Amino acid sequence: MKSVKKTIAYFLSGLVLIFAIIAILGIWDIIDLQNLLTKMFSSMLVIVAASAVIVFLFAILIRDNSDHD
Repeated sequence: MKSVKKTIAYFLSGLVLIFAIIAILGIWDIIDLQNLLTKMFSSMLVIVAASAVIVFLFAILIRDNSDHD
């Protein structure tokens, strides 16, 4: 379970880094941000919703029944 959490954390951290780079490129007028921000936040919403479903599946449906200390 810890490896899944690490993998998701690294994946989401990578997405934040990519979106930050895109935002910086937009601030410096290297790319056009007119429609990009809408697409970027929509994509983040989809990723957050998918992550919530995955966390729900792992937390509720696939419970680890072993004893934890």
